[in-house]
Amino acid sequence: MKRPLLKIIWSGIALLMLCLLGSVAWDLTHLPQINNLKTGNPSTTALMEQRAREAKAKHKKYHPVQSFVPYGAVSPHLKHALLVAEDAAYFSHTGVDFEEVKESIKTDWKKKRLARGASTITMQLAKNLYLSTSKSLTRKASEFVLARRLDAVLSKTRIFELYLNYIEWGDGIFGCEAASQSYFGCPSSSLTPEQSIRLAAIVVNPRRYNPYSDTKRMNRRRAFIAERMYDAGYLTLEEFQALPF
Repeated sequence: MKRPLLKIIWSGIALLMLCLLGSVAWDLTHLPQINNLKTGNPSTTALMEQRAREAKAKHKKYHPVQSFVPYGAVSPHLKHALLVAEDAAYFSHTGVDFEEVKESIKTDWKKKRLARGASTITMQLAKNLYLSTSKSLTRKASEFVLARRLDAVLSKTRIFELYLNYIEWGDGIFGCEAASQSYFGCPSSSLTPEQSIRLAAIVVNPRRYNPYSDTKRMNRRRAFIAERMYDAGYLTLEEFQALPF
C-alpha cells in the first residue's frame, strides 16, 4: 500500500513542477523583447491592461494617467525614499536579493503566514510590465526569471527609471510624475523629502492608501522610511527633524 501511495505523491509533485515550468515558459515566450526597453518606453503595461479589464467588468470608466520623465529629472528625495523603503540593496544585487528571500522565508515560516515580502525594485517592475498582481507560485517564479533577465540586459539606472515611471501609485495613477501632479500639484522634480516619503510609503498598497492616509500602518511606515533615509545619509539632521512623522 505504501509504494503505490508514494508513487502517487511523486507523480503529483512531478505534475505540479511540470505545470509550474509550463506556465513560466508561457509567460516568457509571450513577452516583448527586453532589449527594446534599452531605448524605447512601453505605451502600456500588463498592470494597466489588468486594471482596464477590472474596470470594464465593473462597468466603470477607466482613464489611466501616466507621463514619462527622465531619471535625472526626478527628485533625488523620491529615489532615496524608494530605495530604503523597497530595495536597499538595489545597486548590489542582480535583480533578485537572495539574502532578503532567505530572511523572508525564515520570517514567514516562524509566523506561519506571508509576513515579509522579498520583491526587489526589478521584480516589481517585471510584474508591472509583463505579469499581473496574482500571487500564485507560477507568477512569482516568472517574476524571478524576468527580474534576472531585466538586470542582465538593462542598466540599473534604466531599470530604476522605468520603475519610477510605470509603477502604480493609485487608482489609474501610474508613475511618479502622475503621482506628484495628482497628489501635490507639482512636478516630480520638485518633490520635498516629506512628499517623497509619503509617496514611497504607499507603494506597498497604492489602491488602499493615499499619501495622507492616517493609519497606524502608514504612520509607522513613514517614520521607518524617514529614519532609514537619515541613517543612510540621505537626509540632514535639519531635514529629518523638520519631518512631521
